[in-house]
Amino acid sequence: MNDYYLAILHGSLLTVGVSLASLAVATLLGLVGAAAKLSGNRPLVWGASVYTTIVRGVPELLMMLLVFYGGAIGLNNLLEWLGYEEGIDLDPFVAGVLTIGFIYGAYMTETFRGAILAIPRGQMEAAWAFGMGRFQTFVRITLPQMVRYALPSFTNNWLVLIKATALVSLIGLHDMTYLAKQSSAAVREPFAFFMFAAGLYLMFTSLSLWALRLVSARYSLGADKVQLL
Repeated sequence: MNDYYLAILHGSLLTVGVSLASLAVATLLGLVGAAAKLSGNRPLVWGASVYTTIVRGVPELLMMLLVFYGGAIGLNNLLEWLGYEEGIDLDPFVAGVLTIGFIYGAYMTETFRGAILAIPRGQMEAAWAFGMGRFQTFVRITLPQMVRYALPSFTNNWLVLIKATALVSLIGLHDMTYLAKQSSAAVREPFAFFMFAAGLYLMFTSLSLWALRLVSARYSLGADKVQLL
């Protein structure tokens, strides 16, 4: 049975990899979506609103299956239309990362949009008056404050994202949930293996909470004093 537990531990590395890669995709999409919603450009605002509305209204499992199966069919049809006869199979890791990142990018969009709106606009206008460009203003003025406002919601999104990686087991990716299921079927002791996998998830989320608390403390230095003044 030790070999089964070692296999689940090995699968946990894949789970972490999927989580971190999906977080990177979700963060990028969240920043782009928030910028689009705050741009004032009607087509961009409309497109970002449609994205966040649809994604948050469709179950994650259904979205995963749509991307994995529907995405492969659509990509092969496109290649055939372009004249390429050989079809391709969508890699489960890529499909899982893109799907989870795409889903949580919608939640990150609202997280970042709310954080930016919480910053007084006068600070950005003052930076522009001093000759800073929009990118420089974002990096030096908006981003450090946005992190503090966004962290509570960002933390919740990250914790849910980690747990959502269990869905990739349904498309054949050998993460720790998939391996726990296979081990339980082989030995017929599901409780032990699923409890072991649950303990690993709990360990990852607990470590994440500890690390994000440190980040929150770092970006909250002096904030209370400023608010009191």
